[in-house]
Amino acid sequence: MIVSNICAILTIAFGAFGFLAPRYTLGALDLATTASTMGLSEMRASVGGLFVVMGAHALATQQKEAFFFIGIAFVGAALGRVVSLALDSPPFMKVAVFGGIEIALAVVLIYLNRPT
Repeated sequence: MIVSNICAILTIAFGAFGFLAPRYTLGALDLATTASTMGLSEMRASVGGLFVVMGAHALATQQKEAFFFIGIAFVGAALGRVVSLALDSPPFMKVAVFGGIEIALAVVLIYLNRPT
């Protein structure tokens, strides 16, 4: 469970950027707000709070299923990056780094916590 706990802590840390520092996160992701602050709200919600709470829940409960489903969420994020590579031509290195982290976390969390 040590490795799964480390992955959950990383999930919380990455989510904390979107949750607590949405303007920084927007810049890191090459995004910008418009006349509305809805983009900041979206960063705090889907990039931030979602991952903070998933990681915190897994740490608090120590349920293998919770860790497993964080891995599944990272599969979804990585899949989105693959589709984006095919359709959007984003900066390859940024996608490779972020996607690589997501894939690594997904593989570890799913493998270590898969249903038996």
